[in-house]
Amino acid sequence: MNQNYTRYTELLRKVADIQNAAALLNWDQETYMPPKGAAFRAQQLSTLAGIAHELATSKELGDLLEALSNDKTLSDREQKNIQKSLKSFKDNKKYTTEFVQELSRTISETFQAWQSAKEKNDFSIYAPHLEKLVALKRKECEVLGYKAHPYDALLDQYEPDSKTADLEVLFADVRSQLVAFVKQIAAKPQNDDAFMYLKYDDQKQWDLGLEYLKQMGYDFEAGRQDRSSHPFTTNFSCQDVRVTTRVNENDLNEMLWSTIHEGGHALYEQGLPASEYGLPLGEYISFGIHESQSRMWENNVARSLGYWKGNFGRMQRTFSEQLKGKTAEDFYKAMNIVQPSLIRTSADELTYHFHVLIRFEIEKALIENKIQVKDLPSYWNAKYKEYLGIDVPSDSKGVLQDIHWSHGSFGYFPTYSLGSFYAAQFFAQAKKENPELEKQIESGNMKPLLEWLREKVHKHGKYYTAEELCIAITGEKLNFQYFMDYAKKKYSELYNL
Repeated sequence: MNQNYTRYTELLRKVADIQNAAALLNWDQETYMPPKGAAFRAQQLSTLAGIAHELATSKELGDLLEALSNDKTLSDREQKNIQKSLKSFKDNKKYTTEFVQELSRTISETFQAWQSAKEKNDFSIYAPHLEKLVALKRKECEVLGYKAHPYDALLDQYEPDSKTADLEVLFADVRSQLVAFVKQIAAKPQNDDAFMYLKYDDQKQWDLGLEYLKQMGYDFEAGRQDRSSHPFTTNFSCQDVRVTTRVNENDLNEMLWSTIHEGGHALYEQGLPASEYGLPLGEYISFGIHESQSRMWENNVARSLGYWKGNFGRMQRTFSEQLKGKTAEDFYKAMNIVQPSLIRTSADELTYHFHVLIRFEIEKALIENKIQVKDLPSYWNAKYKEYLGIDVPSDSKGVLQDIHWSHGSFGYFPTYSLGSFYAAQFFAQAKKENPELEKQIESGNMKPLLEWLREKVHKHGKYYTAEELCIAITGEKLNFQYFMDYAKKKYSELYNL
């Protein structure tokens, strides 16, 4: 093998090792770390972030990338790795080590403040830390640079090549088409879901969740499930991908959708090529594509009638008293209730996009310096009244409900909607290529779908951009109409429209 390329691989894998060590500390912070560990954990993460940044911006790596970018002997895949690594290197060089360490330290402190504020329902605990973090994110926009809008610089970190202007067009479609359709549904009698909120034993729910993960194809030899207040997936390699969930004994929805959603994320990570560890082609394409994997499993698969025709028997045997006299059809209707709600993570798959729209508008206004952190609760509450017609009773169920801003993840929220729209388009293509797919899901056989995703999405790593992948799979760019067609067919039947 080319000696320069070999050395490049060694350097990037060293960076990945350090970043994955930090990721392990982050996972521990959100699952098992004792409260008194917070202060030193922030310091530890800051130190590792600094070391990783220094390695990722070293002169040796820069020289190697410049030399390799002009090396015509490299294979196509090797050239892709160099091309994408060079872009990352140039972006990383824009940061000073001091800025990276300050950002890492501020994020750790802000996360701890968010946890305390949410528990105590007191935004004032969180506000000064978030204010400092927002100031750093505004500065980061200037560090990275942008052409049209400062928010573009942050969005590019999660959805490369996407622009604020593109999202504004997409969310205009949400307003013009989805809002009207939800109003049609609201005029119809509501389906019954009261039985979803009876008491469901914690351990029995947990055990069922593990079974659903196994059925999807999640490899427990390469992962595990734990609990966290805000479910997430993290990986330290494609052979160590961990998920978390939460269980509420009085709301069966929380375990179901947290577990299956995170399982979809984890299957993507477990399907990335091990041979490309630490390199771009061993990484996911974008957060929107990542979200397409979780949303497909959660919504297109697990919220379908066919899935529950195959799985309801096990659920009913486990909770015979709570589900006495209920059918798979009853369960299907109960999990697809469409109505405005306070919490994004438990929202139905249609009004969910109003929650994302609100966050997009708030983030954009924060970065534009049009609103200040101290005004967030009142601004948030006004948006929920405007878009969802509901009053927010407390900050813990309002502006404090999401973890993302405490992580500094500005630019992340829009990818949730992008993921749902990609999922609808990909799933339509999967059914087109495999007419038996829905029957297979109904029989409990998820293997054909997973194999299709492995071939079409997972194995490529970051070889394609999100747009290129969408065209390669479906023959066209992201098209919101696939989501609307899916939504109209499903919910017109559910609500007799």
